[in-house]
Amino acid sequence: MDRLPSLIALRAFEAAARHMSFAKAAEELFVTPAALSYQIKSLETDLGQPLFHRLNRAVTLTEAGRALAPGASDGFATLLSAWRNTRRLTDNSVLTVTAGPAFTAKWLAPRMFDFAQAHPEIELRFSASLRIVDFHHDEVDVAIRFGLGNDKKVYSNPLIKEWMTPMMAPELVDEFGADLSGATLIHDDSIGFFKTPCDWAAWGRAAQVDLDTSHGPWFSQADHALDAAMSGAGVVLGRVSLATRALETGRLVAPFKVGLIADARFRFICPEGTETRPQVKAFEAWVQKEIAASSKFEEGRTLIHSQDVAVT
Repeated sequence: MDRLPSLIALRAFEAAARHMSFAKAAEELFVTPAALSYQIKSLETDLGQPLFHRLNRAVTLTEAGRALAPGASDGFATLLSAWRNTRRLTDNSVLTVTAGPAFTAKWLAPRMFDFAQAHPEIELRFSASLRIVDFHHDEVDVAIRFGLGNDKKVYSNPLIKEWMTPMMAPELVDEFGADLSGATLIHDDSIGFFKTPCDWAAWGRAAQVDLDTSHGPWFSQADHALDAAMSGAGVVLGRVSLATRALETGRLVAPFKVGLIADARFRFICPEGTETRPQVKAFEAWVQKEIAASSKFEEGRTLIHSQDVAVT
């Protein structure tokens, strides 16, 4: 029957194999080089063959060492991740949230102070990223993601109904607030993955106006497109979810009454069962409250789903 050797000895080997130095490994593990060497020798005795070639001023892995090193490294990385995740379950004072760069910059960051005022007992940490979250390995409690959904084996709750409408700096309203034929159109390429287009052409069909969409700057990030519009560079088909604060403060205005509803939306995602943790529950409730307050921008507008104006 297979029996694992001492984890202390395996840890000594993993560190030495990673550093290719007994001295550096001993320093990392806060032991003497002699103690570390003793642990590795005991491991070699259990195995019945050497793991390192001990040279004058260096060490190299033997064939056995090369076979053991990757598994030892992965094993301790998995243990460390599991330990951190388990410890985080007992800590209700810190909440780590990941969201895309645009949502972090335009929605979360401007509201950090509001959340801190409402929940001084919770330390909120942000990680701006678009990559897929692995809750088992990433040190993240909550993910806010934008897309078409299809989240599996997680708690996933829809958040914001995403819709867009032309937005511009206040000084451009007199010039383009009723007619966009002469305006510079700013394009947001971050929404190119939608099943049905939510671009200027689609909005033109919804509003029943002819637009020349062949000109204007293109941006790969939605927040950059909004920043360009705020600077007066042109008119953007802005996503209201990201532009709420700019609309509230008057840095952007949305004079047109037609909005285009996207088939993608933001979702609040966390591991199943953790949605009831105090800080997760408090954060979700706060996000929902903030979103409800922004529904005022829908008043008096005609919102048309992109599917209803899609070219077939």
